Amino acid sequence: MRFVTTETITLGCRLNFAESETMRRLAPPAEDWVIVNSCAVTAEAVRQTRQAIRRAHRRRPDARILVTGCAAELDRGTFEAMPEVDRVVGNADKLISTDEVGAGLGTMTSPVPAGFQGHVRSFVAVQTGCDHRCTFCTIWQARGPSSSYPFEAIRDAVAKEIDRGAAEIVLTGVDITDYAGGLGRLCQRLIAAEPRLQRLRLSSLDSIEIDDALMELIAGEARLMPHFHLSLQAGDDLILKRMKRRHSRAQAVRTVERIKAARADATIGADLIAGFPTETEERALNSLKLLEDCDVVAAHVFPFSPRPDTPAARMPQLPGEVVKARAARLREAASARRLTWLESLVGGKQRVLIENGGKGHSDGFAPVAIEGALRGEAGAARILRREGAQLIGTWA
Repeated sequence: MRFVTTETITLGCRLNFAESETMRRLAPPAEDWVIVNSCAVTAEAVRQTRQAIRRAHRRRPDARILVTGCAAELDRGTFEAMPEVDRVVGNADKLISTDEVGAGLGTMTSPVPAGFQGHVRSFVAVQTGCDHRCTFCTIWQARGPSSSYPFEAIRDAVAKEIDRGAAEIVLTGVDITDYAGGLGRLCQRLIAAEPRLQRLRLSSLDSIEIDDALMELIAGEARLMPHFHLSLQAGDDLILKRMKRRHSRAQAVRTVERIKAARADATIGADLIAGFPTETEERALNSLKLLEDCDVVAAHVFPFSPRPDTPAARMPQLPGEVVKARAARLREAASARRLTWLESLVGGKQRVLIENGGKGHSDGFAPVAIEGALRGEAGAARILRREGAQLIGTWA
């Protein structure tokens, strides 16, 4: 008998992972599909999507391939023209109830995308879309305006993930700090409504939108994990203005100071773009210095990639080698800061959740390995040493 299954290949953000898992769960069991959930945040992400499609076809030539996600939404024709692709589905249709995979995937009875392939950490979407128009970004075109899921649906999705064995819930979306009614209030209600929710983590935050209710949780709620990943993008005011970001450098630094004052064990991550159009060396150094000024220990560095039909693509571009070099410098500095932070944890204790293969993360999202630890095991661990970018510990 031919092996029949639905496989998902996910590129890009955590929202995509939650959606992919929802699609996989709801796909008809008698169909043999590979679902490629694409990303369009950079030209490299689009290239990797095409590469993933070709690899999937070589590996599973009998399976049908469905492509969805942001790259498919923005450039449908390119993917429809690929001989390996059987169907292309836009973002708006991939979670619509249907009896046929080819016409769309999802269900109106379980509208909140959630899950991450059986891992102990599960992503639950709280919103999608974006109302902002950053000059480098096409995601607002691919995802549409900001739209929030109802609290009751989110609460039920969280409960189902805990029922499936999730020990930590990560709230995700395109712009979760734009959640209707406030992200802080949503978190307060979730924690109150679901006593089994002992570890709540947040995905990327827009620093200018962090509300007072969320700051109260940061200060006083141990179940909210103390790692906060901020969408900073740059550390120079003129570049931030040309990106059409809504915060200044000083405001970003002040937000981090408030978080750190509220919670001593808070750690900071950040998204940063290197080589934005018109970026001078002086302005690039302002972004480099932001790593220290915001105490960033987990940086996602993106070399600027002009996206079609965006204002930034029409601005004076920097030479490719300059963009590449500035991204490499930013990554090197971020990596050095991260290793220094990890080294500072050696000899102390950290609360750790084990995910797979004896490896997991601390509350502050430091990677920790404990020999013999079981999937889903959690508790206080003593950090014995650092091996590269990995901490080695033992249960305290």
